[in-house]
Amino acid sequence: MILCFDIGGTRIRAAASRRSVLTPLGEVATPTTDFAAFAAAVAGFLRGAEVGVALSIPGVVDPVSHCIRIANIPCLDGRDLTSDLVKALGLPALVLNDADAFAMAEARMGAGRGQACVFGIILGTGVGGGLVRDGQLVTGAGGYAGEWGHGPVIRDPAFACGCGQVGCLDTIGGARGLERLHHHLTGETAPSVDILRRWHAGDGATVDLWLDLLSGPLAMVINVIGADIVPAGGGLANDARLIAALDIAVRSRILRQMGHPLVVPAQVSVDAGLVGAAAAGEAAFGDPA
Repeated sequence: MILCFDIGGTRIRAAASRRSVLTPLGEVATPTTDFAAFAAAVAGFLRGAEVGVALSIPGVVDPVSHCIRIANIPCLDGRDLTSDLVKALGLPALVLNDADAFAMAEARMGAGRGQACVFGIILGTGVGGGLVRDGQLVTGAGGYAGEWGHGPVIRDPAFACGCGQVGCLDTIGGARGLERLHHHLTGETAPSVDILRRWHAGDGATVDLWLDLLSGPLAMVINVIGADIVPAGGGLANDARLIAALDIAVRSRILRQMGHPLVVPAQVSVDAGLVGAAAAGEAAFGDPA
């Protein structure tokens, strides 16, 4: 079997995967400051029949050095977690960003089933994404494939981003970004749920601007990668009407016109990290018989 994990800042959830069937194994608290304790927590789920372990983790994994940048689990920050887990567990290991796990989950069991090119986008606290082609995650030394939230593409309003750039989609595209955009327009501080509620009621200036700013860059990405489907996850994606509006805006701006939805709500929700880790593990290690 493949042992798969969804690593969070507070909890580690584990499952065993065999022939794409997940069996939950439980969860434990995440050791955040002691790597030996972290490795022991993972090892505690071993059953002796594993061909490898695969982890979904809320950090950015460098595609060349394999080092992780992660803020909320300090004992993993800057570490080559793949190599360190191989040494600690004596098994092949795979570590992937949680947005990549989300994209793999959607490609395998969600809205992207049967599609050649799946671009999974996250509209949560910020903006993230993952790219899957022919069942395989796309990575590369030139950058973090699928991470469409970063790069100076917005000139007005151009907000400073945590990555060091100015004008990234991450500054306006997620829930905090929608709130920042609303404050910029109105001077009012309001939670994203209230902003969306007003949009549903007909007061839509902030959301209309959000759709305009987000749909153009997303359309360009879709033109470049040729996505067949774009599943959307994260808190903002729970608003079906918002995703439908984003889909209409995007399809009006891409080169290939189509009469069916392209940007759609994700179908794998609660277990996306585990499902995606399992799918990536099967692609890397083989699906255990």
